[in-house]
Amino acid sequence: MAFIKDEKNFLDIHLGTYELSFNKKYRLITLLNDFTLGLWFLIGSVFFLFDHLKTAGAILFIVGSAQLLARPVIKLIHAFRFSNKRKNF
Repeated sequence: MAFIKDEKNFLDIHLGTYELSFNKKYRLITLLNDFTLGLWFLIGSVFFLFDHLKTAGAILFIVGSAQLLARPVIKLIHAFRFSNKRKNF
């Protein structure tokens, strides 16, 4: 029988001998990623106002785009773990 347990740092879903745990502490990493992402796009936008900085601006846009792609990966890696509760003898 499945049941859900909500603790301070984790939300645990028990499915027989398996447990799916969602970590609530990933928020700091996600916020840091979002902050630097916005910073790269802001600086890249300013760089595009000057001809000699357009290449650097394009590089910052590429870095920001990679971080946009990394957002769901970061959330998945830090949000949950899957473990088998059955003990190995």
